Amino acid sequence: MLDFPRWKVIGISVILALGVIFSIPSFLPQKQFESLPSFAQMKVNLGLDLAGGSHLLLEADLGDLQKTQLANMEKTVRTAMRGERGPDDDIAIGELSTAGGKISFLVRDQAQLDEARERLFRETQGAGLTGQRDWTIDVVDTTRIVMTPTKAGQAQAISRAMDTARDIIDKRVNALGTREPTIIRQGDDRIVVQVPGLQDPQQLKDLIGKTARLEFRMVDTNADPNEVAAGRAPVGSEVVPYSPDAGNGVPFEVLRRQVMISGDQLIDAKQSYDPQSGLPVVTIRFDSGGSATFAKVTAQNVGKRFAMVLDGRVLSAPSINEPILGGSAQISGNFTVASANALAISLRSGALPVKMTVVEERTVTPELGADSIRKGAIAGIIATVAVLAFMIVVYGRFGIYANVALFFNIFLIVAIMAAFNATLTLPGIAGFVLTIGAAVDANVLINERIREELKRGRRVFQAVELGYSEASRAIFYANITNVIAAALMFWFGTGPIKGFAVVLTIGIVTSVFTAVTVTRMFAAHWLHKTRPASLNI
Repeated sequence: MLDFPRWKVIGISVILALGVIFSIPSFLPQKQFESLPSFAQMKVNLGLDLAGGSHLLLEADLGDLQKTQLANMEKTVRTAMRGERGPDDDIAIGELSTAGGKISFLVRDQAQLDEARERLFRETQGAGLTGQRDWTIDVVDTTRIVMTPTKAGQAQAISRAMDTARDIIDKRVNALGTREPTIIRQGDDRIVVQVPGLQDPQQLKDLIGKTARLEFRMVDTNADPNEVAAGRAPVGSEVVPYSPDAGNGVPFEVLRRQVMISGDQLIDAKQSYDPQSGLPVVTIRFDSGGSATFAKVTAQNVGKRFAMVLDGRVLSAPSINEPILGGSAQISGNFTVASANALAISLRSGALPVKMTVVEERTVTPELGADSIRKGAIAGIIATVAVLAFMIVVYGRFGIYANVALFFNIFLIVAIMAAFNATLTLPGIAGFVLTIGAAVDANVLINERIREELKRGRRVFQAVELGYSEASRAIFYANITNVIAAALMFWFGTGPIKGFAVVLTIGIVTSVFTAVTVTRMFAAHWLHKTRPASLNI
């Protein structure tokens, strides 16, 4: 146990030196930190409660979700009534309506009623473990089918939509380059978003608020201007307004309802510049299916206008001069670089399945975090001084070894957190202070075991060796249980709880290393050098 070959001493020394070196950037002012080489720009990130930032509480528009659910099922019904084997397999329907939150339609041939129900039954599914289906299918007046969403089906749809919305918001926020945002569900229809370091909540709201439903639809050139002016669009078409600052004075376009291609088929979107005008644009790229559809649509409609619609508003409606065969397109709309980048992020991350509304907004200033850091630092300093004094008074030389190892432990914790881009929150500071006391627990056990062996008449070398070997087993087992508890907190906890668990886990690992290995190296070096006949501990 007390044999430390040169390679082991060098290895431990290198680890300690790297811990000190890579912890230093976390203590530097921002300007000095930015002047460091790129490989050295690793630091501990501060959470919302320390660095300040933006806090938003979002609420889902369940009415919008219900409309989307009805629209999707309407498309499903129309598709299901079209036969897989061609027109001869079609089921003719009529008077399709979505009024009252239900889907209702007539089956023109009563002999096909059972087949229609069977096709619709295959398109519905079980609502979790409730034993219900997500839609009921009833026959009214012998030929009319009415589909009604069940409560269990609606609850399942809401849960899935909120989970998807949370994931999409997470992608969008992380694309801003922020550190460790907190994005969690609250209740059935709310999501909490906390972004440390972002002092402009409007930027966050603009990014999150976009549902980013992108559609490409043909302009209806046959629409009667007088009818359109009176608010009446032709059958199969609708009036769609332009986005603000778009349209060059034209308030709206008459578009075909049929969506030729949607944003679901995008695989990439990025901000770029128009090679002719130099203005910011968004360049998009479709998947293989979308590319084929886009090429086919543009080839069949050369000379016609093709509108790009985002969240129910027209961005632009250019003419198709030639078939677009490369699977990519360019979206223009009087963008700034920031707005084009925000749109690209929204498109790239996918469309929100439900409209989200900000119901609570807060900005946490850095001054509040600075006060928390100051108080946490004071607590840490007091705790450190108290621990250092106690160890020296009680254990003498071996207490000094424990204190030196404690300092290395602090540097290692900071360095590892910086390497993993971990975020330090106020509970994390509490975990940090807690590890200071816990770090010397192992040394207390070791030193007390050495005392016991000395009282039994063991020689100094034997007492120290047995003290480390016998106490180490108990130390490892005790800290394994602590790591398990911290892992569970990280797995099931959110936000600050996770921050506490991260610091605690790292602190446990580093404290065991410094308390058992580093102090043993110090003790072995001193014993081999001086060979004392007695030990005052």
